[in-house]
This record gives sequence, structure tokens and C-alpha cells, in this order.
Amino acid sequence: MGTLIDTSNNKESKISLNKKELIERFKNVRSFSEELAKPLKTEDFVIKSMPDVSPTKWHLGHVSWFFEAFILNKVLKNYKSVDTKYTYIFNSYYVLIGERFVKANRGLLSRPTVEEVFNYRKFVNENLIEFLENCSDEIFEKYAPIVEVGLNHEQQHQELLLTDIKHVLSFNPLNPVYSSINLPESNSQQLSWQTFDEGVFQIGNTGTKFCYDNETPSHKEYIQPFQLATRLVTNQEYIEFIEAGAYKKQELWLSDGWTTLEAENWVAPLYWKKIDGKWWHFTLTGLKEVFPYEPVSHVSYYEAEAYSRWADGRLPTEAEWEVAADNIEIEGNFVDDRYFHPITYNNSNGIKLSQIYGDVWEWTQSAYLPYPGYKPLPGALGEYNGKFMSGQMVLRGGSCATYSNHIRKTYRNFFPPHSRWQFMGIRLARND
Repeated sequence: MGTLIDTSNNKESKISLNKKELIERFKNVRSFSEELAKPLKTEDFVIKSMPDVSPTKWHLGHVSWFFEAFILNKVLKNYKSVDTKYTYIFNSYYVLIGERFVKANRGLLSRPTVEEVFNYRKFVNENLIEFLENCSDEIFEKYAPIVEVGLNHEQQHQELLLTDIKHVLSFNPLNPVYSSINLPESNSQQLSWQTFDEGVFQIGNTGTKFCYDNETPSHKEYIQPFQLATRLVTNQEYIEFIEAGAYKKQELWLSDGWTTLEAENWVAPLYWKKIDGKWWHFTLTGLKEVFPYEPVSHVSYYEAEAYSRWADGRLPTEAEWEVAADNIEIEGNFVDDRYFHPITYNNSNGIKLSQIYGDVWEWTQSAYLPYPGYKPLPGALGEYNGKFMSGQMVLRGGSCATYSNHIRKTYRNFFPPHSRWQFMGIRLARND
């Protein structure tokens, strides 16, 4: 049996997680990262296209370094890394671990080579698996939760790997195709509303199963009656917003949003361009004409907020979103479906709220702040979430780049309001 730390009360709670299961999960997660990298050419691995993006090679090395820094260096007496400089190169923001290579310069690292990074991954894999197979039950109890954190951390970087390489490839006039899969299409579906009554609701995670510390502690919040759209905002609806001149109407925008729009010359979502009077966008499946009934994606918080105002609605709070998602099964278009793009709405299963999970991360109007009584994890792992609780907005629900077993109702993603290179979209809310 393994343990997960209940960060809401600092107690430990047992879960069904034996060595064999954890090793199998480790192998699956690690191999999926390499599957995602397989369509890329060597030259693709090294490019950094903007401050938020990291090269694919760096992602693959960083997630391996995580297991080395937080487990192998601590548990194996004679452990010696492939190269001691990797700690400096592949550390991201863990100040307590030591010095870090400047993020802005990651695209300048021609060495270690791609081949050397894959060899490093293999080396870490072999040592971690050997440790898990041979450690005592007591040591396993202690380090199984950290392995689980590392695997969830790698799944986050799998998503970043995809969104980052999409941004990298989008600059290439050859319009490289990452995946040639055909996307499903369906007809338009009427937007309708589901009503939720007011009340006091339990928000957040109890910590009895794996979660990040920022999802805890579970606490009560009072919520006014509200309505939530039964599906996501589509490309066609967003085109109507564009054609109504919204990007030229200052009154629709928050002040910071208008300043950003003018500075960045935004006229449409990221990756969109008009060709011969029609909207096209760069996707991981190539340059394609914008399909009207897909969920709009790659919009910032500023754009989502302006659209919601134009559409006589608003963005939901994260607590409203969580209340609405209660008892909804986690299913949808995830990275394990390998579409690598949001797909059209299909309500064939008859559920009232569709696309709650997958397709696009849904912006909320909630600032990323600690829950009442929040305490970050001790030590360097405490730097994972807590120190970013400033100037960011919460998104919920996962995307087409998220793995289906990585998301949950209480998962809190967060980005600055100007960000839009992730698969970010819109679900409308309104007061009842």
C-alpha cells in the first residue's frame, strides 16, 4: 500500500497503490511522453519561440530531472547523475534545489543533444524502477507519493510539450503537420442553459486521493443562483463577435485587455488568419479552414471576458464551475484520443452539460488565490503551486492536450490573463 499526503490536515491516508501498480503507471506515463515526441524531427526539439515556450528537448529532460532531484539523489547512496550540470540545466523554478539556467535562454542549448536527453531518460527510468522494485515497504510508503507527484508533473509537461511545439511549428511557412488524423465533425447544436440553485457548497479536494496542494483544503462557499451554458462557445459564434467589430470597441474590454490588444495587435484568436476572405487556423493537424462548430480555442482571459460581455453573459466563477461539474463523469476529448484539437459538440449521450471535460480549458472569472486555510507542501515541493498565487486566473476542465486520468473536478489550472497559447476556451454563465 502507498500513501498520499492529505495536505488539508497534514495526515496520511491509505490508498490502493502497490509497487507493481506504481511501476506500471510510471512506465506508461514515461513512454507516452516519448510517443508524443515521436512525430518530431531532431531540429524541432531545440526551438524556443516565445518566453512561455520551452524546447521539447528541455521538457523531456526536466521531467526526468524531477525524479532524480526529489527521489534518486535522496534514496540511492552511490547515485551519480549522467552529468552533474543537468541539475542546473533542467531545474525550472525550484529555488531551494539550487541555481537554474535562465529560462529565456533554453532555446540556446544545443547540448545536451536530443540523443543524450533520451539516454538520460532511460538512465533515470532504470534507476527509479530498480529502486521501487527493491525498496522496503517503509521506504516505499515514504516515496510513493513523490513518485505520484512526479508522474502528474510529467503529464502536465506532456500538455506543455504539445502546446509549445504547436507554437513553434506555427512560425514555419511550410505549415508542418504534427498528426494527420481526421477530425470528427457534426452539425451545430443550439446553446441552452442549465439553472443551479443558490446554496452553501463544499468546494475543493479532501486530499484523500491524489491532488495538488492548491486544491485543498475543502471548504464551504455560498453561491448565488446562476445559469451555465450547456456547451462551449463555438468558432462561428466567435466569428460573429469579430465581425461585429469587437476588437475595435474599447467599451467591451477591461483596461489591461485593451492595452494588451493594442500592443499585440490582436484581431482574432491565436493561430487564426484570413485567407481569401475566409478564416483559417494553424493546428497540429495542419493549416485548416476554421470549422464553425468546433469550440473556439486559443483565446486569452481578456478575449473570453470581452466575448462574454458582448454575448450578454459572463464567465463562471471557479466555484460555480465546480458545483456544475459535480457528479458529471470525466469523459470527453482528451490527449489519449489523439485528435490534438478541440472537436465538435455531440450530445448523443443526452447529458445536460456537455464538454465540461476535455476539448478546451475553460476560463473562469476567479483569480488564482489560496483557499481558506491553505498550506503549501513543505520543502522544495512547496514551490510547485503556492508561489504563483498572484496575477493569474483559474481555468477548469482540461483540454484536448490533457490526459483523461490527470483531470478531476477540483483541478485548478492557472495562467496570466494575456496567455492564449494553451487550448483555452469559453463557457458562458449568467445570473439566474
